[in-house]
Amino acid sequence: MSLHSRLIVVKDVAAGETVGYSGTWQCKTATRLGVISIGYGDGYHRHTKSGAPVLVNGQRVPLIGRVSMDMITVDLNELPDAQPGDPVTLWGDGLPVEEIARYAETIPYTLLCGITQRVQVIEQGLD
Repeated sequence: MSLHSRLIVVKDVAAGETVGYSGTWQCKTATRLGVISIGYGDGYHRHTKSGAPVLVNGQRVPLIGRVSMDMITVDLNELPDAQPGDPVTLWGDGLPVEEIARYAETIPYTLLCGITQRVQVIEQGLD
C-alpha cells in the first residue's frame, strides 16, 4: 500500500516565523516551505514528529510543524524547483511505512488501518 498526495502551496517564510498548530516549529533561517493536502482527518497520524520524511518529486524532505486536520508542511529548501501540483509520497515506493511509523511512535498496521474514507482508494490489479 502506498499513500500519495500533492503540494498545494509553496511559500517562502522568514527566519523566526513559526509553522503549524501552536507555532511549535520555528524557522531557524529563511525557509521555502510546502503545504501538502493531507492531515489527520485523512488518517495521516497526528503524532508524526517533525523530521519525518516525505517524498516530493521522489526526493526526501522533512515534515515541519504539527500535523493538522487537512494539511502537513514540509521544508523545501533542498528543492528550489518544487511547485504546487507536484506529487508527494507519504509512504510507499522509496519510503517504507515502517519508517514513518517510527516517527509517529506507533506500528505500521495502525497507519495502514487509519486511513479514512476521505482518501480516494485506487486498486491496482495483482498480476
